[in-house]
Amino acid sequence: MKTKPIVHSIRYLFKWTLFSLAAGAAGGLTGALFAKAIRAVTGLRTDHPWIIYLLPVIGAAIALLYKLTHEEKNRGTNMVLTAISEGNDVTVPTGPLIFVSTILSHLGGASVGREGAALQLGGWMGRRFGELLHFSDDDRRIAVMSGMSAVFAALFGTPVAAAIFCIEVVRIGVFHYVALIPCVFSAFIGSEIAKRLGVQPELWPIGTVPWTGAVNLLKAAGLGLCCALLSILLVISFHRAAELARKLIPNAVLRAAACGALIAGLTLLLGTTVYSGAGTELISLAMAGNTNIFAFLLKLLFTALAIAGGFKGGEIVPTLSIGACFGALFGTVVGLPVPFAAALGMIAVFAGATNCPIASLMIAMEMFQGAALPFFAITVTLSFVLSGYYSLYGSQRFAFSKTGIKVEEMKKEEADPVSGKTSSE
Repeated sequence: MKTKPIVHSIRYLFKWTLFSLAAGAAGGLTGALFAKAIRAVTGLRTDHPWIIYLLPVIGAAIALLYKLTHEEKNRGTNMVLTAISEGNDVTVPTGPLIFVSTILSHLGGASVGREGAALQLGGWMGRRFGELLHFSDDDRRIAVMSGMSAVFAALFGTPVAAAIFCIEVVRIGVFHYVALIPCVFSAFIGSEIAKRLGVQPELWPIGTVPWTGAVNLLKAAGLGLCCALLSILLVISFHRAAELARKLIPNAVLRAAACGALIAGLTLLLGTTVYSGAGTELISLAMAGNTNIFAFLLKLLFTALAIAGGFKGGEIVPTLSIGACFGALFGTVVGLPVPFAAALGMIAVFAGATNCPIASLMIAMEMFQGAALPFFAITVTLSFVLSGYYSLYGSQRFAFSKTGIKVEEMKKEEADPVSGKTSSE
């Protein structure tokens, strides 16, 4: 027996275990601080609803922050993804900027999430650690994924899903097993530290799970199909809104102020702040059957405006809330238990918009404690396959076709996030 591979494996384990301890600890502390700050400003806005009318000023302030630090062209989460796929840098101001700007966005009530900030904070941290330790280019890419996993897990309390998502999201069809140990270890360490500091995992009761009979499975399949279409609508809306806003108002500061004013005006018109912020309150309402039939479209509109205005935080939690509202509506129409259907909708739209079916199933397992896995498998699979090559992330690549054996190496011919087509089509 050759001992060299064994020695190499032991060195690999030792090296990345030590790195994971550092990345997980730093990610857990950062994630916990970030989560507490988000909670504090959200509570402040809830206690003082008039703060939402300051959103134009807050939006302008965020745009000015990026301008003053010469980060106007900062691509956010897409920058982090290209740091993995192409070895590009994650700029030094990215971490502090995304931390402060996301807090400000949530203070004002912009419909943004937290995962974009988590991925950017973690990727920024991993990149800095990799540079400090003089890692090779390949190892720096792994370090970026490890940092992303740590902060993502700290915020959401779903370490397995965080690790799988950060590996799966970069290049669909290719799973970088070399990153598995650092991502899993750092995710669990980050999650555990955050829990000990008072950050509770995101969990929702799924309620009654129907019998896995043919009729109920067909209903779940129908929901998966509808969620694929909703995912396409969501991605197109988010990207088109950003493009249109840039075209109409080239100045980033004025654009942010205008979109903030539109959001505040819509809030005043509707007489509710339920569509403000990340959307966790809306998820709870959807699972309780307390949302109206237009809730998913209204949340989509509020999120599109926030993205167009340059508010920071990410799209995943709003995407989950849009899926939950649609799932609750679908369940009411076809006769599925509402909390169950809302949960299916959440995960299916997430899968369709991010193209991460394995991570989606892991999120379902952790958020809903393993309930209804056959139904999640059906809805996630259909939403993922039928949503085509649309994606929340323009830097995401597809190494294989979703519907054929032919390899579609998109290193040079990336899928357009809006059209869903490659440059060769």
